[in-house]
Amino acid sequence: MNLNPNQLTDYANTFVKALIDYSPKIISAFVILFVGLYTIRLINRFIRKIMIKRDLDPTLTKFLADILLWILRVLLFVTFISKLGIETSSFVAILGAMGLAVGLSLQGSLSNFAGGMLIILFKPFKAGHTIEAQGVIGTVSEIQIFVTKLITANNQTIFVPNGSLSNGTIINYSLQGYRRADLTIAISYDTNIKKAKDIITTVLNSNPKILKTPSAEVSVKNLTDNAIQLAVRPWANNEDFGVVFSETLESCKLAFDTAGIVIQPYVRESSKANS
Repeated sequence: MNLNPNQLTDYANTFVKALIDYSPKIISAFVILFVGLYTIRLINRFIRKIMIKRDLDPTLTKFLADILLWILRVLLFVTFISKLGIETSSFVAILGAMGLAVGLSLQGSLSNFAGGMLIILFKPFKAGHTIEAQGVIGTVSEIQIFVTKLITANNQTIFVPNGSLSNGTIINYSLQGYRRADLTIAISYDTNIKKAKDIITTVLNSNPKILKTPSAEVSVKNLTDNAIQLAVRPWANNEDFGVVFSETLESCKLAFDTAGIVIQPYVRESSKANS
C-alpha cells in the first residue's frame, strides 16, 4: 500500500498530538516512579535504624525490612501504571490469581516460612545456642526464613526445615548459661562407698572449671547385680561443659588408681543372660 505525503503528514500530526496530550501523564508517572523509589529507599533505611535501636533480632530486622520494601515497590508499581492510564483492576486480579496458585504449589515452603516467623518472634533459641531437635544436635549458625542452619561438633552443616522445627520439641542447652554433666561411675561391692565418694568430691572441688553454685553432687545411683553405680553431677558453664565432662572422668580414674580402687566394668544384662 502506497501512502501519499498528505497521509504521512496526517499520521505524523496525529502522533505528535497524541504524544503532546499524553506526555503530562508520562512525565508525571515517571516522576512518581523515581521519587517513589528514592522515598522507599529512605523509608527502608529509617525503619532498619529504628529496629536496630530497639535491639530486634538481626534476622527479623532484615526480613521485616525486605517485606516492607517489596510491599512499597508493588504499591508504587500499581500507582505508576495507574498514572499511565492503564486499568489496574485486571492487574490486581491477575496478581491475586498468581498468589493463590503459588500458595497452593508451595504449601510446604509456606509452612517453613510460618515456622521461621514463629522462631524469630518467640525466640526459643538464637544464633550461637546449642540445641537438640529433630534428632540432631548442633550450634545454631543462622536462622533463615525457611530453614535453620546448625553446625555439629564435627563441623557438619545441617539444615533443619523451620516448619518441623517450630512444631517439634527443642532442647536448648545454652539458654540457662550453664549445664550439669550426668556421669556414672561403677565400683565393686568390695569398695568403701564413703571413701569413693570422698575421692570424687575432692576431684570435683579441685577443678576450677566446675561451678561452686549450684554445687556438684555425688550419690549412689543404683545397685546392680555386679556393681554399685555412683552418680556424679558437676555443673559447668556452657563453654566449659565438654572439658569438665572429660576431665572429671579422667581425674576420677587417676584418683581411684592411686587409692587402689578399681572401676567395675559395665556388664550388659543381655550378655549375662546369654552366658
